[in-house]
Amino acid sequence: MATAFIAREIFTGQTIETGKAVLVNDGKIKDLVPIAEIPPGYRQQQLSGYMLAPAFIDLQIYGGNGRLFSADMTTDTLEAVYEYCLAGGCTQFMITLATNSIEKFIHGMEVARNYQTGGGKGLLGVHLEGPYINPVKKGAHIEKFIKPPTIEEIQLLLEKGKGVFKMMTLAPEQCHRECIELLLQHNIVVSAGHSNARYSEAIDGFYQGIPAATHLFNAMSPLQGREPGMVGAIYDNPDVRSSIVCDGIHVDFASVRISKKTMGERLFFITDAVAEVQYGEYVHVFKGDRYTLPDGTLSGSSLTMLQAVKNGVEMAGIPLPEALRMASLYPAAVIGKEKKWGSIHPGAHADLILLDEQLNLLQVIVDGE
Repeated sequence: MATAFIAREIFTGQTIETGKAVLVNDGKIKDLVPIAEIPPGYRQQQLSGYMLAPAFIDLQIYGGNGRLFSADMTTDTLEAVYEYCLAGGCTQFMITLATNSIEKFIHGMEVARNYQTGGGKGLLGVHLEGPYINPVKKGAHIEKFIKPPTIEEIQLLLEKGKGVFKMMTLAPEQCHRECIELLLQHNIVVSAGHSNARYSEAIDGFYQGIPAATHLFNAMSPLQGREPGMVGAIYDNPDVRSSIVCDGIHVDFASVRISKKTMGERLFFITDAVAEVQYGEYVHVFKGDRYTLPDGTLSGSSLTMLQAVKNGVEMAGIPLPEALRMASLYPAAVIGKEKKWGSIHPGAHADLILLDEQLNLLQVIVDGE
């Protein structure tokens, strides 16, 4: 149905517009026009709220609504994660698997493919966080599964994950250049993380073409005066984007603010959200505002994408338009999908959210519905 969505303010991903309507037909945005110029044939829908904005995108989430994908690899779990995402204004997500056996990874990718082909919504693909990481910076990852890559093993993952394997976090200092090159040649978004790289090693990986980094500050070599480390390399390279977990627990809000000033549009939000489970390789315990391993190691957040945006605005002093971009346009750009999601322009998918003045979620519109 052709619908004209009218809101008090419309954030396009670039500017805030008033007195206008978003024209949607067949799940796509057709145009943004003054209300007086809505064409005949469009049903006008007045939205009772403050701001209509592009829906969010989460490139790193493990579970939600009490379901952890690695512990319960089913399409029902992916549906539960999708519903969790929607509750936080997120319509597109990258299901993530932490360091595990290659067999587990392959099975997870098969389930993800079944979810997509069976009509499941919102799943962009699979993000493999590991196993080619540095055990010195393993964080909550299981050390026995950590290993260096081989060309043969990466080829196996690419073959078995064709169409669903989209992103991989690895430690560049642990990987031969040929392995990284193979992933990049197959359009896998390689993200540097769980790394103890020296500045020179990290920069070398970025110059090779690694476009992103995983959860800035967490499980990576820090910025220091005599050795800038991975954090320094991320700050210093003008083309590298990095995710950050904006919950005040994984990273202090002052560090979010400093990083935003330093990196500008290169910094984006993820939730890194998990769910409490007592079985499987990864047991997560809920501690009120975070998740830990049974030994107390920080293992994941309880964030939604909307809460990350709120925290960015209220606790890190990031202007609302920029915080919204950090949850929508910038993640879309990381995966090369900024023409499909993350902004309101002709041809984009009609995935939108409606917020009130307090940034509470009033409505989620998926494919124009």
